[in-house]
Amino acid sequence: MNTYHNHQQRYILPSLPVVALRRSPLLDGRGWGVGLLLSTLFLLASCGVMKNYERPADLQTEGLYGTLQTGQSEQGLGAKAWREFFTDPTLQQLIERGLAQNASLRQLDLQIQEAQQYLLCSKLAYIPSLAIAPQGQLSSSDWKSPLKFYTIPLSASWQIGSFGTLRNAKKKAEVGVEQTRTARMAVQQSLVANIANLYYTLCMLDAEVAISEQTAKNWRESVERSRQLMAAGRSNKAAVAQTEANCYNVEANLLDLKQGIIEAQNALCTILGEAPHTIQRTSLQTFQAPAIETGVPMALLQNRPDVRQAELALASAFYSVNSAKAAFYPSLTISGTLGYTNNGSAIELDPAIWIWNAIAQLAQPIFQNGRLIAQKKVAKMQQEEAMLAFQQSLIAAGNEVNTALVQLQTNQAKSSLIEGQVRSLSDAAAATEALYYNAPGVNYLNVLTAQTGLLSAQLGQIANQYAIVQATIQLYQALGGGSLAE
Repeated sequence: MNTYHNHQQRYILPSLPVVALRRSPLLDGRGWGVGLLLSTLFLLASCGVMKNYERPADLQTEGLYGTLQTGQSEQGLGAKAWREFFTDPTLQQLIERGLAQNASLRQLDLQIQEAQQYLLCSKLAYIPSLAIAPQGQLSSSDWKSPLKFYTIPLSASWQIGSFGTLRNAKKKAEVGVEQTRTARMAVQQSLVANIANLYYTLCMLDAEVAISEQTAKNWRESVERSRQLMAAGRSNKAAVAQTEANCYNVEANLLDLKQGIIEAQNALCTILGEAPHTIQRTSLQTFQAPAIETGVPMALLQNRPDVRQAELALASAFYSVNSAKAAFYPSLTISGTLGYTNNGSAIELDPAIWIWNAIAQLAQPIFQNGRLIAQKKVAKMQQEEAMLAFQQSLIAAGNEVNTALVQLQTNQAKSSLIEGQVRSLSDAAAATEALYYNAPGVNYLNVLTAQTGLLSAQLGQIANQYAIVQATIQLYQALGGGSLAE
């Protein structure tokens, strides 16, 4: 496959006029020239220079999710679009607005168009290049009767023998377009995740505000009752002061929560590209996590932008190796000129003439100071580096999927336990408060402990619901933003 020799001196055949070429075996179908060209193209194909990139067969994909690899369908969770992860209609409308209005996505759309233009240039490299360069000249020994010269040449050049290089350059340009599209996918995935995260943060804050407001109301009522009990001689100043302090603490936290809502709304408006305004939303309790079905490892992770970028880098390195191999083979260039000129006479009506010529040039690398060998070795090493990076990206992606799945399953399992805890603490708080107000001798510290425990459990229940949302968002990102469809 390697036709490389120890002495690489670039030898170029002499330029030949077209008259000689028309009788030369170089352009004759029975001659050695066409045979050499066909042989060169055959060697390029047989040595893999003309092959397309294929995913390595020895890629390690088994066990990427650890013990949580439960699904076997390519239509599992990884194939779901973002609308199937986030089913809240109000949230879907926000995401659609963000995708339509976000400046980063619009910039990447322009970058994709730029990459497509570079790809078009690579495709046009297969056809001859044309140029026209008119020239005119006046020459005379005096100013009265100058000689007039003019030429209107049309030149063309066509690289035939470098198809291996041109083809791999085109393939790399195609990879470049896909890399830009993948960068857009990454931004879109991040945008969807951020909008969903802020939306459910607002829902979480709404739930905490609702509980805090109810708790503050209960504490204010407790303050009044404690004062009444103190007036009746059944309580003391310390119990009243402690009740008032707890009430102030809850009301202060309530102000912090309301401030957090304004800040979260402003952050979401910034992502949407809109002025600050109230964000319409539902409740945290309406969220439904998608059913877990992991799917085949590679079929699942190929949607991840970072994994796709790593594989595209490997594909680009593959075509760089092909280009380095193609540099060892001959390059045939055909060029010609067709022009219209006069004969330099001073007579205005002297008829002009047509001139034309053609040149064929064959270049075979022989010795270039080891540059071609070095380029080939470097390209192969870079391909190996890209392979290692691709494999590592799969391992990292699998670990992220595993972590997100564990978090989702754990928090879902905790939901019923925390619900039971809230129910029990609610009964305990009500019973303790009833004893305090109705049975003399009950310490107020028992009431305080019961009510504080209930508030903590209620906030923990909200935090667990929010953790389920967060784990779902992390799983959405770990799986590459779901399906490629928007």
